Amino acid sequence: MLRALLIAAFFFTMTPLLISVQWLLERLHLPGWGVIAAGYYRVLCTLLRMRIRVVGEPVRGHAVLFISNHVSWADILVIGSLAPVAFVSKSEVADWPLVGVTARLQRTVFVDRSRRQQTSEVNSKIAARLTEGDPVVLFAEGTSSDGNRVLEFRSALIGAVTQLDSAQQVMLQPLSIGYTRIQGLPMGRQHRPLVAWYGDVDFTPHFTQFLRRGTVDVTVTFGQPIPYDVDTDRKAVART
Repeated sequence: MLRALLIAAFFFTMTPLLISVQWLLERLHLPGWGVIAAGYYRVLCTLLRMRIRVVGEPVRGHAVLFISNHVSWADILVIGSLAPVAFVSKSEVADWPLVGVTARLQRTVFVDRSRRQQTSEVNSKIAARLTEGDPVVLFAEGTSSDGNRVLEFRSALIGAVTQLDSAQQVMLQPLSIGYTRIQGLPMGRQHRPLVAWYGDVDFTPHFTQFLRRGTVDVTVTFGQPIPYDVDTDRKAVART
């Protein structure tokens, strides 16, 4: 109960402050939004008792689109704590109290996956983020899963990189996130629903159950980067 109160106190006091600072930085066209966001996510991960291990190195110094699997709402906190990144997220998140405003200020690209005709517009926004130097995280499965498997990657939004200037080097980097242990014990197939948030599971009871558990170990792995140019077949890259 005490930990839940601490998390609630942090969220409802620091989130409005985060929104205010990031809004001011954007209005003044100043850098720093990403560093502030990463620090915010790190504190939340600590409060939620998520212990993160990183394997490999993320691409730096180039426009990079991270192509990741998707397991839970916790993915955002874990990946966001490692580096300043912009996410591609489902459009419903934009309407969530506090979370939606925070996501907009952290340069999230929202996509309504029920509207396929929106793909070109979304790709233009992703390309704009990459051009401005923001690493972008794309959950290429298009939805979260139970954590026991990886769903087929959708290639449509990977095509966003074709809209960048042909002279700009773009890298695609696979990123995997796996929840491996809970309370120090291996997280077997039967335990993954404690973390995995997918299907029609309601957020509030799932989050409450998550809080009652002990430390969760998370492994984030950065794979071998793949150069992308106008001759690259996006569907072949998605399969790879």
